[in-house]
Amino acid sequence: MAHNQASQVDEILKDLQSTPGFKAYIILNSDGIVIRHTMDSNERAVQHAHHITELYNDSAAQIKDLFDHPEDSRVENVRMRTENYEMIVSSVGSFTLAVFQEETA
Repeated sequence: MAHNQASQVDEILKDLQSTPGFKAYIILNSDGIVIRHTMDSNERAVQHAHHITELYNDSAAQIKDLFDHPEDSRVENVRMRTENYEMIVSSVGSFTLAVFQEETA
């Protein structure tokens, strides 16, 4: 069963990488440790992971402060655009996926 799940993840990542504009991805565990990445170096992936974890946690805390109802305060995705790329971060269960793509107009 675990092998089948790994195959599904590999297939999804393969499809993701074939998407036009794709640059890189990072998968983090619940402690913010890089599990997989396609960055140009491990050091760069770890540096991004640190900032992604802070951004995601800070965003979740701020949203929680804004809304009175717990069901309204769950952060599912964080999306950020810079001059160089767009980053989409999504957390599911104990894993976080950050995808970097070319900045779109």
